[in-house]
Amino acid sequence: MTVALKQPVAAFDPQAIRAQFPILSRRINDKPLVYLDNAASAQKPRAVIDAMVGAMEHSYANVHRGLHTLANESTQAFEAARADVARLLGADAPERIVFTRGTTEAINLVASSLGQSIGEGDEIVLSIMEHHSNIVPWHLLRERKGAVIKWVELNPDGSLDMESYASALGDRTKIVALTHMSNVLGTRTDGAEIVRMAHARGAPVLLDGSQAAVHGAPDVMALGADFYVVTGHKLYGPTGAGALYAAGDWLDRLPPFLGGGEMIESVSREAVSYAPPPHKFEAGTPAIVEAIGFGEAARWLMAQDRPAIAAHEAALLEKATEGVLAQGGRVHGTAPDKGGILSFSFEKAHPHDLAQLLDKYGVAVRAGQHCAEPLMEHLGVHSTARASFAAYNTEEEVDMFLDALKRAREMLT
Repeated sequence: MTVALKQPVAAFDPQAIRAQFPILSRRINDKPLVYLDNAASAQKPRAVIDAMVGAMEHSYANVHRGLHTLANESTQAFEAARADVARLLGADAPERIVFTRGTTEAINLVASSLGQSIGEGDEIVLSIMEHHSNIVPWHLLRERKGAVIKWVELNPDGSLDMESYASALGDRTKIVALTHMSNVLGTRTDGAEIVRMAHARGAPVLLDGSQAAVHGAPDVMALGADFYVVTGHKLYGPTGAGALYAAGDWLDRLPPFLGGGEMIESVSREAVSYAPPPHKFEAGTPAIVEAIGFGEAARWLMAQDRPAIAAHEAALLEKATEGVLAQGGRVHGTAPDKGGILSFSFEKAHPHDLAQLLDKYGVAVRAGQHCAEPLMEHLGVHSTARASFAAYNTEEEVDMFLDALKRAREMLT
């Protein structure tokens, strides 16, 4: 289920890709930067940086409804970005894409709007490996509306327990909201099967594509999900820009999320009518420059050989995993075909201490609970260290990471 690329792809060369990211030439503590914190936020290619600077230098104005040249140019660039994000996800029309500040706002939009029709005892299906952004909005409905959260368990390798999922579905299931790829375990879920099973029970599905859209090329039409959410800053774009894809007539059926300018058709003392989707869900002045940068990131990514990047990331993950295990580490998440995320821990080395010491060698990893407390409880750990890979990482960087890890552990034990 991959997006058909509609433009020639460039041959994959990690060094050539690396050269397009200015920040990667930095040195940290007099060491070459080894950036392995991509699951938190990816770095930005020159094309994205230039697109955003160009928008501010040459064409900036508020979008929509303006009659002057700058407003028209800004609007054209903004809507072109929407079309590019739609192409990236395989959506059938740009109007299916609502710009948001990121995945968190996109999920809150669905939870708030859909939640207006959820009542006491209605059920929401989540898994224990969800990011907090796909847990807390549903807890708000539990607190405010009396909804019930049904939790899907995991298999020992970190894959989704499909029997547990089947058991969680019921006559009162109002929505299934599951990750398409775990930000901690790297586990990829079978989105199409998740959707099929939920639809058979009459329940809509939201898939969190924050990681899956980076390490694969999801085709939302083939997946069949009712909602698919992504965030720009993990897709080599800027922060403050994300997207909600909604299938069918969902955007017509759902009530607005926020009220204000832009999302209205008319306002009077007695009533208000709303603009057609997607503008109905985009109240206020949007993140114009960020959306333009997001669109450029989508174009940049579609111009790459994405299967080759995925294979490259898989090779880096395998090498790093073998190295961590060889040093006596525990790897969290061993499901087949997992994405380029390696969460690990050592008995006598706190993840925070490891991350701080790795930074002394120029290696950037993440340490903590990764906004996944229910998963940490399931794993029986307070926190983990996490190395995550991107198109610009190299085998030499994995060697540098493993060498720095060995030195850090020796200092701690």
